[in-house]
Amino acid sequence: MTRPTPRVRKAVVPAAGLGTRFLPATKATPKEMLPLVDKPAIQYVVEEAVAAGLDDVLMVTGRGKRALEDHFDRNAELEAVLSGKGDTARLDLVRAATDLATVHYVRQGDPRGLGHAVLCAAPHVGDEPFAVLLGDDLIDPADPLLPFMTGLRDELGGSVIALLDVGAGHIHRYGCAAVEPGDREGVVRVTDLVEKPEPGRAPSSLAVIGRYVLDPAVFEVLAKTGPGRGGEIQLTDALRTMARDPRIGGPVHAVVFTGRRYDTGDRGEYLRATVRLACRREDIGPEFRAWLRHFATAELAG
Repeated sequence: MTRPTPRVRKAVVPAAGLGTRFLPATKATPKEMLPLVDKPAIQYVVEEAVAAGLDDVLMVTGRGKRALEDHFDRNAELEAVLSGKGDTARLDLVRAATDLATVHYVRQGDPRGLGHAVLCAAPHVGDEPFAVLLGDDLIDPADPLLPFMTGLRDELGGSVIALLDVGAGHIHRYGCAAVEPGDREGVVRVTDLVEKPEPGRAPSSLAVIGRYVLDPAVFEVLAKTGPGRGGEIQLTDALRTMARDPRIGGPVHAVVFTGRRYDTGDRGEYLRATVRLACRREDIGPEFRAWLRHFATAELAG
């Protein structure tokens, strides 16, 4: 009789990066707290985890990230002011972040790469499968990805990563996967991984994006993984070890994502994500879309 695999219950959100691409805005403000319309980027990520049934969230933070803890904590003074004014709409918005999930925190300390950040989560996660959501990658709420990934892990065991076809001209900026066909459309078996391959030497144009559902065996592999590309401990390198030897934590499968994903660590993508989200809003969307059409027409004419 096959032993059932534990269900995915916990999410890990690495959030220790310095956000240098957004300086000077991130000199004193964590990049994860930069707003997309009127909600910080990190809240969208936590909302995505909760929507997939993962309401136990561990944030791996670093120096200067206290604002993250404050955002998901209760602000009694602000709530009292809003309540006294009878401003229930804004009061509900403030409380929404606090009531969203059970959020825990651990400090990474030395910035030794994504693999090290994930390893910092080992005491909290324990011997369970878990999800990793990178704060720089925003998956459009209209194109849910994580529920399918957790379901695939429940069915097949092992680990599941997300891939996006970025084209041969851009793959050198990403972790890249070598794959073989799976049993269903949009799902492949990962046979190898390369972190930021040299131009012309990539095994495919499929890039690893910031959503992972990992077997806990990854912690033991990460503990033995030395610094790789950039002198950092790379999660890609640990997954490569697991993909090459399925005896270590089971196979590595991947979902080839075809929905909308924004790299909010890139200034252009951040602006595009803000515009798309604003256009969809019921409260500001109609007026904003009308202005945007007028603005675009005027810019093209000029």
